Amino acid sequence: MANQEHLVLLRAGAVTWSEWRQKNPQIQPDLSAANLQKDNLRGANLYQANLTKADLSQALLVRANLNGADFSGANLEQAKLIEANLSGANLSVANLKGATLTQANLSHANFIGADLSEANLKEAAIAHAILIGTDLKDANLKSADLGAAKLIRANLAYSNLIEANLIAADLSKANLYKADLIGAYLYKTDLCNANLSHAYLVSAYMLQANLSEADLTGANLSWANLQGANLAGANLTGANLTGTKLRGANLIGANLEDAIVPEVCH
Repeated sequence: MANQEHLVLLRAGAVTWSEWRQKNPQIQPDLSAANLQKDNLRGANLYQANLTKADLSQALLVRANLNGADFSGANLEQAKLIEANLSGANLSVANLKGATLTQANLSHANFIGADLSEANLKEAAIAHAILIGTDLKDANLKSADLGAAKLIRANLAYSNLIEANLIAADLSKANLYKADLIGAYLYKTDLCNANLSHAYLVSAYMLQANLSEADLTGANLSWANLQGANLAGANLTGANLTGTKLRGANLIGANLEDAIVPEVCH
């Protein structure tokens, strides 16, 4: 349960809270299981605060400092976290469905088992974040930085990843069914056993990507750069490879039945 003194200070307003934090930098605020639903916490300093199982649904956390905070099991559904600093925060099993995280800093954050479905993460910094098993269905990740992020078994079905940076990210066994990856950067990205069926990968940069055993049935890979990529055992049934660069790609055991392929593959 939350420390009542900390809760009173937080609700006393931004000035009072900021002054208290400055005078007591060694104290970790305990706001666990607190009801902060719809509260205005714009710009609040919640650095390393304990917010486990707190209810922050529809709360206003624009530009808040949440660096290293613990949100495990918290409810942040439809919360406004625009430009918030969540670097290194723990959001495991948190509910962030429909939350707005545009241009937020989520680098090195832990999202294992979290619900980010329908969340707006446009231009967010998510590099090196842990998103194993995270639900990102219908999420907007346009131009987001997911470099070296761990997205193993993550659900990214129908997500918007247009021009997103996924360089060296681990998307093995991830679900990217009908995901929009037009112009995305997938250099050395691990997509082993990933579901990319009917995904849009037009003009995607996939140099040396690992797509072994991936499901690419009906995927649109036209004008994508797959030079040096590993497509061993991949299912490319009905895929569109018009203008695709495949020089040096490994196609051993790949299924190209009914695929539209460039002359280099004939």
